Amino acid sequence: MNIIIREYSEKDIPKMTAIWNEVVEDGIAFPQEELLSLETGKKFFAEQSYSAVAEDTENGNIYGLYILHPNNIGRCGHICNASYAVSSNSRGMHIGEKLVSDCLVQGKKHNFSILQFNAVVATNIHARHLYERLGFIQLGTIPKGFRMKDGHYEDICPYYHEL
Repeated sequence: MNIIIREYSEKDIPKMTAIWNEVVEDGIAFPQEELLSLETGKKFFAEQSYSAVAEDTENGNIYGLYILHPNNIGRCGHICNASYAVSSNSRGMHIGEKLVSDCLVQGKKHNFSILQFNAVVATNIHARHLYERLGFIQLGTIPKGFRMKDGHYEDICPYYHEL
Protein backbone atom coordinates (compact mmCIF):
# COMPACT_ATOMS: atom_id res chain seq x y z
CA MET A 1 0.00 0.00 0.00
CA ASN A 2 1.16 3.48 -0.85
CA ILE A 3 -1.22 6.00 0.74
CA ILE A 4 -1.00 9.64 -0.30
CA ILE A 5 -3.11 12.59 0.80
CA ARG A 6 -4.09 14.78 -2.12
CA GLU A 7 -6.64 17.40 -3.03
CA TYR A 8 -9.88 15.78 -4.12
CA SER A 9 -11.13 15.78 -7.68
CA GLU A 10 -14.63 15.42 -9.04
CA LYS A 11 -14.12 11.71 -9.73
CA ASP A 12 -13.64 11.18 -5.95
CA ILE A 13 -17.07 12.58 -4.99
CA PRO A 14 -19.02 9.28 -5.02
CA LYS A 15 -16.53 7.58 -2.69
CA MET A 16 -16.15 10.70 -0.51
CA THR A 17 -19.93 10.97 -0.18
CA ALA A 18 -20.21 7.30 0.77
CA ILE A 19 -17.48 7.58 3.43
CA TRP A 20 -18.94 10.83 4.80
CA ASN A 21 -22.42 9.30 4.99
CA GLU A 22 -21.08 6.24 6.77
CA VAL A 23 -19.78 8.44 9.60
CA VAL A 24 -23.01 10.47 9.70
CA GLU A 25 -25.07 7.25 9.86
CA ASP A 26 -22.91 5.93 12.73
CA GLY A 27 -24.17 8.91 14.74
CA ILE A 28 -21.25 8.96 17.17
CA ALA A 29 -18.84 11.58 15.79
CA PHE A 30 -20.28 14.13 13.32
CA PRO A 31 -22.97 16.62 14.34
CA GLN A 32 -24.66 16.31 10.93
CA GLU A 33 -27.80 14.20 10.70
CA GLU A 34 -28.62 14.68 7.01
CA LEU A 35 -26.93 12.40 4.49
CA LEU A 36 -25.31 13.82 1.37
CA SER A 37 -26.52 12.94 -2.09
CA LEU A 38 -24.05 13.02 -4.97
CA GLU A 39 -25.39 16.48 -5.85
CA THR A 40 -25.22 17.91 -2.32
CA GLY A 41 -21.87 16.17 -1.75
CA LYS A 42 -20.40 17.81 -4.83
CA LYS A 43 -21.51 21.23 -3.58
CA PHE A 44 -20.46 20.54 0.02
CA PHE A 45 -16.90 19.44 -0.79
CA ALA A 46 -16.46 22.32 -3.27
CA GLU A 47 -17.52 24.91 -0.64
CA GLN A 48 -14.66 24.04 1.71
CA SER A 49 -11.37 25.93 1.81
CA TYR A 50 -9.72 22.60 1.03
CA SER A 51 -10.95 19.02 0.69
CA ALA A 52 -8.57 16.08 0.49
CA VAL A 53 -8.65 12.32 0.14
CA ALA A 54 -6.41 9.49 1.29
CA GLU A 55 -5.73 7.44 -1.83
CA ASP A 56 -3.83 4.20 -2.31
CA THR A 57 -1.78 4.93 -5.43
CA GLU A 58 -1.34 1.21 -6.09
CA ASN A 59 -5.04 0.51 -6.63
CA GLY A 60 -6.77 3.92 -6.60
CA ASN A 61 -8.86 3.12 -3.50
CA ILE A 62 -10.02 6.08 -1.42
CA TYR A 63 -9.85 5.25 2.30
CA GLY A 64 -10.74 8.57 3.88
CA LEU A 65 -11.06 12.31 3.50
CA TYR A 66 -11.02 15.62 5.30
CA ILE A 67 -12.54 19.02 4.87
CA LEU A 68 -10.90 22.27 6.02
CA HIS A 69 -12.82 25.53 6.38
CA PRO A 70 -12.98 28.71 8.50
CA ASN A 71 -14.28 28.16 12.01
CA ASN A 72 -15.57 31.72 12.15
CA ILE A 73 -15.44 35.06 10.33
CA GLY A 74 -13.87 38.49 10.71
CA ARG A 75 -11.65 38.89 13.75
CA CYS A 76 -11.77 35.14 14.32
CA GLY A 77 -11.28 34.27 10.64
CA HIS A 78 -7.71 33.09 11.25
CA ILE A 79 -9.10 30.01 13.04
CA CYS A 80 -9.99 27.02 10.90
CA ASN A 81 -11.92 23.85 11.58
CA ALA A 82 -11.75 20.42 10.00
CA SER A 83 -13.61 17.13 9.88
CA TYR A 84 -12.11 13.73 9.11
CA ALA A 85 -13.80 10.59 7.85
CA VAL A 86 -12.22 7.17 7.38
CA SER A 87 -14.12 4.24 5.90
CA SER A 88 -14.94 1.61 8.50
CA ASN A 89 -13.02 -1.09 6.64
CA SER A 90 -9.89 1.12 6.62
CA ARG A 91 -9.69 1.95 10.30
CA GLY A 92 -6.51 0.92 12.08
CA MET A 93 -4.37 1.69 9.01
CA HIS A 94 -3.23 5.13 10.34
CA ILE A 95 -5.25 6.91 7.66
CA GLY A 96 -6.56 9.40 10.24
CA GLU A 97 -3.05 10.36 11.27
CA LYS A 98 -2.07 11.01 7.65
CA LEU A 99 -5.22 13.12 7.12
CA VAL A 100 -4.73 15.22 10.26
CA SER A 101 -1.01 15.74 9.57
CA ASP A 102 -1.73 16.92 6.03
CA CYS A 103 -4.54 19.16 7.32
CA LEU A 104 -2.10 20.94 9.64
CA VAL A 105 0.09 21.75 6.63
CA GLN A 106 -2.83 22.82 4.45
CA GLY A 107 -4.28 24.98 7.23
CA LYS A 108 -1.09 27.01 7.32
CA LYS A 109 -0.92 27.14 3.49
CA HIS A 110 -4.44 28.55 3.50
CA ASN A 111 -3.36 31.35 5.86
CA PHE A 112 -4.98 30.04 9.03
CA SER A 113 -3.00 30.23 12.27
CA ILE A 114 -5.07 27.97 14.53
CA LEU A 115 -6.90 24.70 13.86
CA GLN A 116 -9.77 24.23 16.31
CA PHE A 117 -12.08 21.29 16.83
CA ASN A 118 -15.32 22.40 18.45
CA ALA A 119 -16.89 19.09 19.34
CA VAL A 120 -14.71 16.01 19.73
CA VAL A 121 -16.91 13.44 21.44
CA ALA A 122 -15.27 12.44 24.72
CA THR A 123 -15.79 8.73 24.04
CA ASN A 124 -13.92 9.00 20.71
CA ILE A 125 -10.75 7.86 22.45
CA HIS A 126 -8.80 6.96 19.28
CA ALA A 127 -9.30 10.44 17.80
CA ARG A 128 -8.48 12.15 21.09
CA HIS A 129 -5.25 10.18 21.52
CA LEU A 130 -4.27 10.98 17.94
CA TYR A 131 -4.91 14.70 18.38
CA GLU A 132 -2.96 14.82 21.63
CA ARG A 133 -0.06 12.86 20.08
CA LEU A 134 0.04 15.44 17.26
CA GLY A 135 0.21 18.35 19.72
CA PHE A 136 -3.42 19.44 20.02
CA ILE A 137 -4.42 20.92 23.38
CA GLN A 138 -7.78 20.19 24.97
CA LEU A 139 -9.61 23.35 26.03
CA GLY A 140 -11.95 21.73 28.53
CA THR A 141 -15.12 19.70 28.47
CA ILE A 142 -18.69 20.63 27.60
CA PRO A 143 -20.96 18.31 29.55
CA LYS A 144 -23.57 16.51 27.46
CA GLY A 145 -22.70 18.56 24.35
CA PHE A 146 -23.31 15.80 21.79
CA ARG A 147 -26.48 13.83 21.20
CA MET A 148 -25.58 10.30 20.14
CA LYS A 149 -27.62 8.41 17.56
CA ASP A 150 -29.36 6.43 20.32
CA GLY A 151 -30.47 9.68 21.98
CA HIS A 152 -28.19 9.80 25.02
CA TYR A 153 -25.75 12.66 25.49
CA GLU A 154 -21.96 12.52 25.71
CA ASP A 155 -19.47 15.20 26.72
CA ILE A 156 -17.50 17.01 24.03
CA CYS A 157 -13.92 18.22 24.23
CA PRO A 158 -12.81 21.22 22.17
CA TYR A 159 -9.17 21.05 20.96
CA TYR A 160 -6.83 23.47 19.22
CA HIS A 161 -3.42 23.43 17.56
CA GLU A 162 -1.39 26.50 16.59
CA LEU A 163 -0.26 26.38 13.01
